[in-house]
Amino acid sequence: MLFTTKQSFSTWEDLGTELFSFADSSTWWIADWLVYGESVFHDRYEEAIRRTSLSYQTLRNYSWVARAFSLSRRYQALSFSHHLEVVALEQPEQDYWLRKAEELGWSRNKLRREVRSSLLMRQGNLTPSDADSDDEASGIDRTAAGSTSTPALLDTTSEPEARPLKLQFSAEDLEGLERAARRDGEPIETWAAKIVRRAIACS
Repeated sequence: MLFTTKQSFSTWEDLGTELFSFADSSTWWIADWLVYGESVFHDRYEEAIRRTSLSYQTLRNYSWVARAFSLSRRYQALSFSHHLEVVALEQPEQDYWLRKAEELGWSRNKLRREVRSSLLMRQGNLTPSDADSDDEASGIDRTAAGSTSTPALLDTTSEPEARPLKLQFSAEDLEGLERAARRDGEPIETWAAKIVRRAIACS
């Protein structure tokens, strides 16, 4: 790319955004191309992919993601790499994590850390205090494996004697909680903590 005149910062920035968008789209295009080739040209598929510059494993990953996410389930605001991070999960968890990444503007690396931390916490190999320092201060843990439960809601406050409370919800229940929180105009973490405190006050 050759720049023949001086560009303003905003023009240069806008151009970069478009270029990255094209690059991510091309990954999806290649992935869909691979899936079509697998299904139609069984005997010549491997011969064709040997002519590409990408490794066999990379191409297999592309195909895996494209098969897992139909057009209607692809989050336009997220990259192909975001989808790759959750492709091994059950569909409800995939949708849950991608929705949260989109809503909170997570990078691919942030999404990866959230998913891995949640897996480790569910397996008992990580405590809340071990979680990444950039996790939300409100302490909501997302369960990244299994089809019957998605997040673990942690009620962590700043008081020294506070202890975490781990609650597991199905994907359907979680969506209901999120809808209720949105109706009150609050993040789910704040809303959940308020509901718990209200119940304590009434007991």
